[in-house]
Amino acid sequence: MMKVYGKVVDHQSRCEHYHSEKDIISIKFKCCNTYYPCYKCHQECEDHEIERWPEVEFDKKAILCGVCQTELTINEYMKMNSCKNCKALFNQNCQYHYHLYFDYK
Repeated sequence: MMKVYGKVVDHQSRCEHYHSEKDIISIKFKCCNTYYPCYKCHQECEDHEIERWPEVEFDKKAILCGVCQTELTINEYMKMNSCKNCKALFNQNCQYHYHLYFDYK
């Protein structure tokens, strides 16, 4: 099982900040190569700024499904609204935070 850091509140990687039924993904932050459920958890635990994933690296596995532990590439995640393995639904509102994690045009 992959370790997810931050203020995780359940076994599907929901955190104190985002804990709806669909808040099940964690992001591997490029700057520290560590999975966190959200940017707020990262900010509370780390002493460095968030480094966004550049578009040329969107083929890297950096998204973790909290339900089945499947790692997805950034491209896969951005094109889907559910896990390719277990079909668990993702929170579509996460796209409003893409600019914090991913550097794209």
